[in-house]
Amino acid sequence: MTDFLDFQTLKRPPKPNTALIAPEGFTPLETPDGAPPVLPFPPAETFARLLAMIEAEPGWKLVAADGATGRLRFIAVTKLLRFKDDVDVTILPVDGAPSQSTFAAYSRSRVGYSDLGTNRKRLDGLSAALSLP
Repeated sequence: MTDFLDFQTLKRPPKPNTALIAPEGFTPLETPDGAPPVLPFPPAETFARLLAMIEAEPGWKLVAADGATGRLRFIAVTKLLRFKDDVDVTILPVDGAPSQSTFAAYSRSRVGYSDLGTNRKRLDGLSAALSLP
């Protein structure tokens, strides 16, 4: 079984080659780079939508998924230099709104010092795609 990322204990490296988006308070040891959108879908539907996105996106490969906990891990291969980046996502319910969800996502490069914003762009794109009806 794959060990999923624990956002509660996440400590980012000092290199600028990671991106983190999470709801306020979900990553107590790190400050996210941004907040994820609140999505107009229940958590199970958001999970299914993300799973379909991963399977359809060229260069993305699912490593593990657990629908019961809303966690996914995938590898994203960069287009130009073919670097492998690791991405973890946890789908979260929105308190008091069972028909809505949000998520936490952490994307990081395996090699190099700077990613020239690639990981942040990936998470911004993921947020935008999940927000579509």
